[in-house]
Amino acid sequence: MKKLTILAAAASATLAGQAMAQETWQMTTTWPSSLELIETDKKFVELANKLTAGELNIEFFEGGSLVPAGEVFGAVESGVVQAGGDWPGYWAGRDAAFSALATTPSLFNAVDYANWIHEWGGAQIYNDVYGQFGMVYLPYGLTNNESGFRTNEPITSLEDLQGKRLRLSGLEQGMLLEQLGGNQVSMSGGEIYQSLERGVIDGAEFSTPNVDWSAGFQQVTQYWATPGWHQSASVFGVMINKAAWDALSEETREKLQIAADATMMWSLAFTEKRATEAYAKFDEAVTINRYDDETLEKVQLMANDVIVKVACENPNSAKVYVSMLEYLNDYAQWRDASAPFNLGRTPNGPDVQAIKDCM
Repeated sequence: MKKLTILAAAASATLAGQAMAQETWQMTTTWPSSLELIETDKKFVELANKLTAGELNIEFFEGGSLVPAGEVFGAVESGVVQAGGDWPGYWAGRDAAFSALATTPSLFNAVDYANWIHEWGGAQIYNDVYGQFGMVYLPYGLTNNESGFRTNEPITSLEDLQGKRLRLSGLEQGMLLEQLGGNQVSMSGGEIYQSLERGVIDGAEFSTPNVDWSAGFQQVTQYWATPGWHQSASVFGVMINKAAWDALSEETREKLQIAADATMMWSLAFTEKRATEAYAKFDEAVTINRYDDETLEKVQLMANDVIVKVACENPNSAKVYVSMLEYLNDYAQWRDASAPFNLGRTPNGPDVQAIKDCM
């Protein structure tokens, strides 16, 4: 009897040890180590590993080291890696809704994305869209307004965009540029420097001033047209293979969510500080031109038409934009009442009813 008791205790201990065994994930990203955007991915991994110590260990690999940047989505979807940091707009070819989940033309700022994600139902919409591809999504990064176009010929008005071959990411953004007479050229961030240097393109946008400085654009361009009306803010996050997520305990999943939320807050303050520092350096290195308010209002109205068009062509896009516009209309009551001591502007955006009518 004593022998059986000892065996039972040993078996119980073995099972408990198996249940508590640390899980190991591989995570990569779309960003190479040379671009400062990777710092947000690193921060999430750092916090996640601290919070889940003994439960989960995430091994992080820079972009391109496991799979090419453009293949991170497929690698997570298929389970080749358990997780991948991304900017959702890169997957607009899979579903147009990914574009608005990443950025908007002249619509959301970073605080709008934070509000919408956390309190107005945005987080669920990310998971609804990524869930169609067998993934869970945790938004964990925010940057405010993108820099704008960097060129070797000054852009001071919309007319100056005519005929320009410009590297520009985003579905709605490309449609808007074409309406303004420019030509969208798609390429990864790592290709932009050489393309500018060799004159393959006439100009490019990429990210916030600090990221653009880390990419060396000040070395191959002389002019900067701001603000970046094409991307009023951007969201970044981690794609997680659904099977890998489901294998975690509820407590571990909650810790990953906490890490994502903390990283999002950190990312906004970090990038705004770094963008401020980089702006000062760009101000000495290049000539900065700013569009006037009348020009920006014209872009806003054109962007509204593009948003309605994209939404009416894709059910998922319509779902995203209706939710976003309902948030803007709801939040406007308090935001406008508290102006100018508020969190940004209420944009003169599209008519939400126009999108509902075509859903």
